[in-house]
Amino acid sequence: MQKIKIEEKAVEDLLMKLAKVGQVGETGVSRLAYSPEWVEAVEICRAYGSAAGLEMRQDAVGNLWARLEGKTPGPVIATGSHIDSQDPGGRYDGALGVVAGLISLAALKEQAGQPEHTLEAVVLCEEEGSRFPTSGFWGSRGIVGKITPDDLQTTLSFAGEPIGAVMSGIGLDPTRVAEAVRGDIGAFIELHIEQGPILESADLPVGLVSAITGMGQFEITIDGQDNHAGAFPMDLRRDPMAGFAEIASSLIDHAHRLGRPAVTTIGQCKIEPGGTAVVPSRVTFSLDARHPDPEARRTLYATQDRLMSEICARRGLGYSRKQLINLEPCQSDAAILETMKTAANHLGTPHLKMVSGAGHDSQQMALIAPVAMIFARSAGGRSHTPEEFSTISDCTVGVNVLAQTLYQMGYGPPAPETIVQMDQRPVMH
Repeated sequence: MQKIKIEEKAVEDLLMKLAKVGQVGETGVSRLAYSPEWVEAVEICRAYGSAAGLEMRQDAVGNLWARLEGKTPGPVIATGSHIDSQDPGGRYDGALGVVAGLISLAALKEQAGQPEHTLEAVVLCEEEGSRFPTSGFWGSRGIVGKITPDDLQTTLSFAGEPIGAVMSGIGLDPTRVAEAVRGDIGAFIELHIEQGPILESADLPVGLVSAITGMGQFEITIDGQDNHAGAFPMDLRRDPMAGFAEIASSLIDHAHRLGRPAVTTIGQCKIEPGGTAVVPSRVTFSLDARHPDPEARRTLYATQDRLMSEICARRGLGYSRKQLINLEPCQSDAAILETMKTAANHLGTPHLKMVSGAGHDSQQMALIAPVAMIFARSAGGRSHTPEEFSTISDCTVGVNVLAQTLYQMGYGPPAPETIVQMDQRPVMH
């Protein structure tokens, strides 16, 4: 089997060129969806693909596609990730997968010629929600048919701009978003930085992702009664902050007892009225809880709900829970995983099988195609921060595993268990 070679310099040059667009400080990036910086980054990707001889087009949502036409008509084997960032974020989150897809297709075209099956790389938009907080994987949602006409008006930026109007402002036609839907993708593979410490702890450059965690985000409200902090006795209080303190400790302790891969995070807390000498009347806080096993995830949420309800009832407090996000776990396709393992072994790349604790566009793409992911090691497990870092060596190893996987899938006969006709997978609306 031919070995595809990926040059470190090519990976570094394109990564660093993108890192300069929206640069914040020495290592940070702020590249929000549909912003001038985002448009500039997309154009850099377009120019790279065109120079490599790939067919380039942008769909109605704004996703940029690079295509390497195959000899045999049939489902497309696709790869890619997102080009938008946190505000600010780092150089590698999303961008590495974009770079990986473009460089892989360019290398395959140069080293192996025309594939048997069509390969595509996609530059996705607004995965982070850093400009439009309720957009929910907007670019990949467009591909799988989950954007409605109402979404164009009701999906607002932090500044109150409807996403449809912002799209129009950069030359896209939001009335045509349905044209972005794809029914011909037979497999999707996403390369991403790990965003966690597992690979570094194992001293390995890459991981093969067997599942992407399910995620639930909730807004919890605890109601009590505001009173004077000095004159009102402790035993007579209905103090929602005291309830919150017990709840926070109980939820975090519960997740610790469950162990990996269960996680629970309280990231925001609002106290009303917020006076130094006032017993609060209300505490509102965020709850993010994740697990890759569907049944364990349901049990986790039910247990958390019961704990919070019992604590509030015992303290005479009102309690309500509003679910904001419900993202189901996503299992990787076994055949693609096996192909990735074969590719890594063929290259002599040490690796491990692991679970993703973060959400990714692949979870949306799984609605229309078999999916799998490759992780590249993150230094210190840092991400969603300008301090995130992955060595060019590790990045290149990850790109090489992706390119070798695409070679095995794209340049040989179709494997029915891996490449599935998409008319068997209905588009979700």
